[in-house]
Amino acid sequence: MLYVPIVLGLVALWVIYGYNQLIVLRARVRNAWSQIEVQLRMRHDLIPNIVATVKGYATHEKDVLTQVVEARGKAMGASTVSGKEEAEGALTGALKSLFALAEAYPELRANENFINLQQQLLEVEKRLAYTRQFYNDTVMKYNTRVQVFPSNILATVFHLEQEPYFQAGAESQAPVEVKF
Repeated sequence: MLYVPIVLGLVALWVIYGYNQLIVLRARVRNAWSQIEVQLRMRHDLIPNIVATVKGYATHEKDVLTQVVEARGKAMGASTVSGKEEAEGALTGALKSLFALAEAYPELRANENFINLQQQLLEVEKRLAYTRQFYNDTVMKYNTRVQVFPSNILATVFHLEQEPYFQAGAESQAPVEVKF
């Protein structure tokens, strides 16, 4: 009879420890997602400046500029991970087209403001790639904990679900299409 309270105490400690570990990992996933959103916001803030700079040189290329602006709007409006994936992929494709278009305008490529904006965007893209990788690594740790025994029991009891990975959409992997 003396062992029953000890066993119950050990089970209670295991439940508390296991639950706290799951909650800490879930908080890290949410923090990592917040970091992605910070980088995406910086990216979205740079785009109007880039579009305005290109607009001054390539006034007859309205289709590409319109695609970039529309893609930015959709990306800013997306709220789920899968929605962000799709919208950001489309925005990446539109930006590729914009920068490919800039190759046709030597004066634009030489413009100091455009070069500066391009460098800023490149830095944001690097940080964004890192934060996406960090997010996916954090999601992997959390999802593994949610799936493996015995913590999967706690995850089921406390309704802790797996989190989605951030994946590059098909649009961001497609080749750049430039129309003149």
